[in-house]
Amino acid sequence: MRRRWRRRASSSDPGDINITAFMNLMVILVPFLLITAVFSRITILELNLPAGQAGAEPPPESFELELVLRKDGIEVGDRRGGLIKRITHQDGSYDYAQLSELLQQIKSRYPDKQDVTLLLEPDIAYDSLVQTMDAVRIADTVVAGNLVKVELFPQISVGDAPLADDKIASAGGAR
Repeated sequence: MRRRWRRRASSSDPGDINITAFMNLMVILVPFLLITAVFSRITILELNLPAGQAGAEPPPESFELELVLRKDGIEVGDRRGGLIKRITHQDGSYDYAQLSELLQQIKSRYPDKQDVTLLLEPDIAYDSLVQTMDAVRIADTVVAGNLVKVELFPQISVGDAPLADDKIASAGGAR
């Protein structure tokens, strides 16, 4: 019996492995995966916290731009001088074009100003925050017939908005 077994082992040819089907699969699969891959770019925005009350006070003539993002609109103002303009919430979205125009006017009056404080109410959508930050940082302007991106206020500090006047009145009346 041993002899038969040896004959079978020695007479059987190991043969070639047929990898044609596997190679065909790879030829189709690799380009498909490369085409459907999502190549993402990570962008980092550097944000600051608003200056506290204990910090050194800037001179009284300085301008401190402050945007308050509320559910019913955007309030643009000077921290010391008060409200400059209120841009109301219309048709379910904020008017970023009007905000951009106003910020360009402010930038033309204060060209060295780089920082802005953005204060948010608690239930503001993240998308609204990002769009507002984009409108505050960069504006599209036409220069010599070409559309050019102009830097407005790239240093953004983010914080919590103070209570609105109507909420203060209702909170005070409830006591």
